[in-house]
Amino acid sequence: MRRLASALFALLVTTATLYAQQPKTDTRFERTEAMIPMRDGKKLFTTVHVPKAPKGPVAIVLLRTPYGIDGRTERLFRDYFKEMIDDGYAFVLQDIRGRFKSEGTFVMTRPARDPQDPKAVDEASDTSDTIDWLLKEVKNNNGRVGMLGISYPGWLAAVAMLDPHPALKAVSPQASPVDMFLGDDFHHNGAFRLSYGFEYVAMMETDKSNFSFKFDKHDTYEWYLKLGALSNVNRLHFKHTLPTWNDFVAHPNYDAFWKTQSLEPRLTKVTVPTLNVAGWYDQEDFRGPLKIYELLEKHDTKNQNFLVVGPWNHGGWGGGRADKLGRIPFDSATGAHFRKEIQAPFFAHYLKDIGKGAPPEARMFQTGANKWETYDSWPPKGVVSRKLHFHPKGKLSFDPPAEGAAEADEYVSDPANPVPYRPRPVRPTYPGPEWPEWMVQDQRFAHGRPDVLSYETEALAENVIVAGSMKVKLFGSTSGTDCDWIVRLIDVYPDDYTKPADLAGSQLLIAGEPVRARFRKSLEKPEPVKPGAVEEYTIDLNWGHHRFRKGHKIMVQVSSTWFPVIDRNPQKFVPNIFEAVDSDFQKATQRVYHTPKFASHIALDVLKAK
Repeated sequence: MRRLASALFALLVTTATLYAQQPKTDTRFERTEAMIPMRDGKKLFTTVHVPKAPKGPVAIVLLRTPYGIDGRTERLFRDYFKEMIDDGYAFVLQDIRGRFKSEGTFVMTRPARDPQDPKAVDEASDTSDTIDWLLKEVKNNNGRVGMLGISYPGWLAAVAMLDPHPALKAVSPQASPVDMFLGDDFHHNGAFRLSYGFEYVAMMETDKSNFSFKFDKHDTYEWYLKLGALSNVNRLHFKHTLPTWNDFVAHPNYDAFWKTQSLEPRLTKVTVPTLNVAGWYDQEDFRGPLKIYELLEKHDTKNQNFLVVGPWNHGGWGGGRADKLGRIPFDSATGAHFRKEIQAPFFAHYLKDIGKGAPPEARMFQTGANKWETYDSWPPKGVVSRKLHFHPKGKLSFDPPAEGAAEADEYVSDPANPVPYRPRPVRPTYPGPEWPEWMVQDQRFAHGRPDVLSYETEALAENVIVAGSMKVKLFGSTSGTDCDWIVRLIDVYPDDYTKPADLAGSQLLIAGEPVRARFRKSLEKPEPVKPGAVEEYTIDLNWGHHRFRKGHKIMVQVSSTWFPVIDRNPQKFVPNIFEAVDSDFQKATQRVYHTPKFASHIALDVLKAK
């Protein structure tokens, strides 16, 4: 029951599919509703919750969301905001433009407005107009506003800080996407996230509330396979009526459409104190908060940019204890710790002048060791890059490949029988109970498939502590003219593991990412691969902080499908995969090389073991 409750809460706070409920009033607050006017005349539905017995002037905490605010307050006060209530805040919730009770048109991750047009709007202008209204209408406020949120609400907080209202004094963008083509919800390195993209777009754009697509099969792996090519989506289901899906089709490459939405070019200065929050097992937006921190850190001259990463799935820090995820224990209540010891003091310091001062630069949970670590920089000073090389017969070693050994391993990738990304049945993303936990599910379901290569170390003689970058250099060839490479880094538990015993021999995913061969030279101008030619591919697994314990093994798995979280590559170059037809899909023979010249490996930032 605890497992199911945790999953449902994460969905509620972030990309929930629960419909709006009748609001309940917390007796500690005076609740009012307002339709706040924006500069173009549209009005946004907002609820304001002011403490009835404040100890002094109150700061304002604002959360804006596309997921509906009715019915959220009680849960937020019980969980996400609980540890902040005693510090004295007015809490404000708002439906963003075009969603639920707010007026206007919803635009997915709306691009920045034209600054030369005084009536142009974006999410930053809507935030500023809201803050103007709040400063005038909320009695006894202290003139300071903070923003926070998880997932899309986190992105809204990030956008607001890029063009901040003068009263915005602290922001915490949590699990915020930053670029929808490079590595967040909809694409990873240009590879389309099929099941998530399809179901999320249906949820957000079918109507103004949260819609759940009705599948006619229990196993969506089977449903998506039967769907066939992506060109069948509009023909059979969406009928060209959902704007974001139409954008996917019209913009298969990294063109101006995606670049205009991206926050990366705009992250050129730290405007307000910023607490970036991510989860190591975030199945939706892991790259985003890390990239926001990384890019802002280059300009952080006043020590105002901070990073927290815990052992969480998407939004898993927002409520409950978060002392485990699936079968993986964390040995402490990591969610409660974050809310009490990190989030609440951050806002108390910058909005109320309470507390000991600025937080540490980086507070990182070390998975595998199950402990919090604090660093003055991230990645921490003193890390060294160590390369684990692929070898014949499935071996993985810090030793480089030798001359004369077998040059490559091969497998046949068949789009008609793709590797699933989690054990079947693959139930719907929303409200499927497996989606929040799939990144900690045992990977043995894929190990041993003929279309999955596994490279594994001997049992480790000492701890290997990853703290920072994890990048794969893969040298591969294909018999086709396009393909995908999916690489997964895995912690293999010993067979005699006992704490808990049901993890004995299990394979825990630490990170996994795809690359699409067509984009190996350019994301803007894809080109086919020459059949049989050895090409070099870089697969960035982002940052990690994991202790591979003595006696465990490190494994790297390589495949060319990861379905249906990633769409199937036809393995024949076509100009636009969204317009491919069923007859374009073909089998291909994939080869992974491990010679001195073509030395496939994974490079890990490693700390000296303590």
